[in-house]
Formats: sequence, C-alpha cells, structure tokens
Amino acid sequence: MRRMILKELLKSRGLIRSMSRKATPTDNAAMESYFHTFKAEAIHGKRFKNQEEATLVSKKYIAFYNQERLHSSLGYTSPEKYEKLRF
Repeated sequence: MRRMILKELLKSRGLIRSMSRKATPTDNAAMESYFHTFKAEAIHGKRFKNQEEATLVSKKYIAFYNQERLHSSLGYTSPEKYEKLRF
C-alpha cells in the first residue's frame, strides 16, 4: 500500500524513483548507506509528537550530515568541505 502511495505521489509531481530494485543494493549503494545512517543516528528509538517535529529533526540531521559529519569515502571530511576543496 505505501509503495503505491509513494509511486503515485512521485508520478503526480513528475518525479522518477531512483531507489534500487529489491535484492540489488549496489544499484544505489550510496543512498542505501545514507538511509541506514539517517535511521540509526536520527530516527531509531525516537517517537515524534507530530509531522512538524519529524520534519524538523530530519532537516537538522541533513544539515549536520552535509556540513559537519565526517565521511570516510571523502577522506574524512564533510560533503560541504569536500565540495569546496574539490571545486
């Protein structure tokens, strides 16, 4: 049911789903890794009062993930710093 709702929502907004197919995690390994980390560090064990609280926590985590969190795949720098150094 959820999959169909997501599929219809994406379609209504002209978006194409880019997640990998079941049992083929290498199709999108970076996103699989991100979602695992996001769930483990920002969501696991938490109960949100409402959608607004969940959205706020998500936005704060995304900012932290991109601006501060060190990534081994980027030479232990944040994505933001990596982009500045690279370009």
